[in-house]
Amino acid sequence: MLNDIEIAEKAKKKPIKIIARSIGLSGYEIEPYGNYKAKLCFDALKRRKGQPDGKLILVTAITPTSSGEGKTLTTVGLGQALHRLKKKAIITLREPSLGPVFGIKGGAAGGGYSQVLPMEDINLHFTGDMHAVTAAHNLLAALLDNHIHNKNDLNIDINKVVWKRVMDMNERALRHIVIGLGGGKDGTPREDSFAITAASEVMAILCLSTDITDLKRRLGEIIVAYDMKGEPIRAKDMKAEGAMAMLLKDALKPNLVQTTENTPAIIHGGPFGNIAHGTNSIIADRMALKLADYVVTEAGFGTDLGAEKFFDIVCPLTGFHPSAVVLVVSLRALKRHGNLKKSELKKKNIDALKAGLPNMEKHIENIQKYGLPVVVAVNHFDFDDEEELKIVMDRCTELGIPAAISDVYAKGGKGGTELARLVLEAAEKENDFHPLYDREEPLTAKIERIATEIYGADGVHYSRKVKRNLKKYEKLGYGNLAICMAKTQSSLSDDPHMLGRPTGWIMSITDVSISAGAGFIVPISGEMNVMPGLPKTPAAEGMDIDEDGNITGLF
Repeated sequence: MLNDIEIAEKAKKKPIKIIARSIGLSGYEIEPYGNYKAKLCFDALKRRKGQPDGKLILVTAITPTSSGEGKTLTTVGLGQALHRLKKKAIITLREPSLGPVFGIKGGAAGGGYSQVLPMEDINLHFTGDMHAVTAAHNLLAALLDNHIHNKNDLNIDINKVVWKRVMDMNERALRHIVIGLGGGKDGTPREDSFAITAASEVMAILCLSTDITDLKRRLGEIIVAYDMKGEPIRAKDMKAEGAMAMLLKDALKPNLVQTTENTPAIIHGGPFGNIAHGTNSIIADRMALKLADYVVTEAGFGTDLGAEKFFDIVCPLTGFHPSAVVLVVSLRALKRHGNLKKSELKKKNIDALKAGLPNMEKHIENIQKYGLPVVVAVNHFDFDDEEELKIVMDRCTELGIPAAISDVYAKGGKGGTELARLVLEAAEKENDFHPLYDREEPLTAKIERIATEIYGADGVHYSRKVKRNLKKYEKLGYGNLAICMAKTQSSLSDDPHMLGRPTGWIMSITDVSISAGAGFIVPISGEMNVMPGLPKTPAAEGMDIDEDGNITGLF
């Protein structure tokens, strides 16, 4: 079989104007970036304000392993399968971050015959959205330090500056730094640090804003520091929100591309799922829901992170009502959760598979807690054993959960038609969707509900610092914000080494921060780095480009 890049190169892409026309967009409603990608104009959404929405399908997964389970692949393949069944479908995805692309993950645009194209552009600079977020974030940092250096008439306590700088690259050397060295002309020395752009509150705000006015309002609410009395200093106090929004004016527009089978795909925004809320933009989903009968979107990592945040942060804000949820599983992931060694995951091992099934069962339960129907997609690999596949399918039958083997990597949409039929059936059923918690509950009550009901913890332990800060946030009037948990994606627990379905553990909240502009509190559990590092052998070492511009290694 051809590799991902060869498949992408042989795919017969259509001009982006034709893709736009297929979903009812006129030439005046898009801004082409070359032949195969375009920005969607805000007028396209305004003109369709009164139209009914299509049905929203969320794709999530069991607890991911280092092998990858194929969530984006399944999202793309399902969209293509719906298209093959003559349904008007659009896929919505996040934009890849350069850090993971050049680090461990490599490309993040699907794979095989279920990719979004142009794959190279999407995985690299795309339309410049990531760089715009980086620039807007760092403009605020520059204005803050300039204010401290020149006048500090806001009486900012330099020991309580909370606004980090960002870059869209993995660089562990920037986790702890000192800035302002060199004398008075070079600023005020203080400790600082960098985060990756995908972890920026500006990125979260971009994805949660409904329009340019809402964007400016949210940017203005960002807390950058505290004054000598402990009162918050916001971006609007620095008069920064206008200039920041100006840098983001084009980045706020969603990006239209296509799949290997010419199914329309809207790709926009890229907040991390284990640190931020892990979904693409509200504007992208709203546009897609007005333009299609079925919108297939994904949320970062497993149900405990991306799906929970989509249901508890995005849906209450937007009024989105998902019609069905697809849970992606793979045999090798289940066997890993059965404590099988990574080197043996391709081998048949029924005992390990059965030992890993409780992880899948917990994720199914998590989706059902929101009153939503779930369909299991078993992502098929060519080394999968038939008896093991039957065990998973039989277990789903015992649980009363529809399931299909998905072969969208090797067969594209054709390999996902059975999955698509099951999703269509599920989407037609009445459901009782509801968030997990009420926004007006105390912050600790919301945290504990997520920890006990979604993660399976027996309780939550807070450090003194966390208790003090949570009380402070409530006193400042932020008690009704949503909760955006930051924890490892590698386990349902806060310990990445606890595989399967951990029981008998207490969640430890070691730190907490506030993203007032985004509208959520971020409790941090375990060791969470907002600036990832590169692995011993970065993916970048296997990438190259020849004199004709042909790229290799980007998959």
